[in-house]
Amino acid sequence: MNVLVVAAHPDDELLGCGGTAARLAREGHSVYMAILGEGLTSRTAQRADVAQAALKNLSSCSQRVADLLGVKELSLHGLPDNRFDTLPLLEVIKIVEGLIERWRPTAIYTHHGSDLNVDHQVVSRAVLTATRPTENHPVRELYMFEIASSTEWAFQQLSPVFKPNVFVDIEDTLALKLEGMRLYESEARKYPHPRSTEALTAIAQRWGSVVGRKAAEAFEAVRVIR
Repeated sequence: MNVLVVAAHPDDELLGCGGTAARLAREGHSVYMAILGEGLTSRTAQRADVAQAALKNLSSCSQRVADLLGVKELSLHGLPDNRFDTLPLLEVIKIVEGLIERWRPTAIYTHHGSDLNVDHQVVSRAVLTATRPTENHPVRELYMFEIASSTEWAFQQLSPVFKPNVFVDIEDTLALKLEGMRLYESEARKYPHPRSTEALTAIAQRWGSVVGRKAAEAFEAVRVIR
């Protein structure tokens, strides 16, 4: 099975489904990842103020994380960080359509639309549009994930809220997810921030406890065609 993860920023792919991606790769599936945004540039007054060396290092971190998880190929697209809403939606849709044409995924994992981050919202909408279930479309399964420090920080004020109904046991791959977060030095935070290793462990244990497992990642299935 070909699996595609479509994320807005470097680290979203890891936070959203890093444990699941590693498990799928271990099981012999071909896992591809696309990160549409450049990251970092929303943290300064002007986009150009971010050093190119910092952006290059962040991209390098993404590749190291992809290698760690067993991803077959990573695609980076450099859209402006936290400014996806300034782009025509069609531009983002076309990127996703190109990825689908390139890798012919059976399943896609991407952002949930109720996230606080506007880029996450745009990516979610673009993937929904690009995966319209037309005849002979390759995507048969579409799942949306949460992002620590974005989904929960909307405090369920954006609808529809994240309602997970699919849970993947990541007991054997949680350590890889945590190691990947440590590689993202510019994105990781100290506890009690949600992107700390302690908080990410607690989130995995919490979802695991919901379904009788030691650690899990949670997803909302948009549709599954059998």
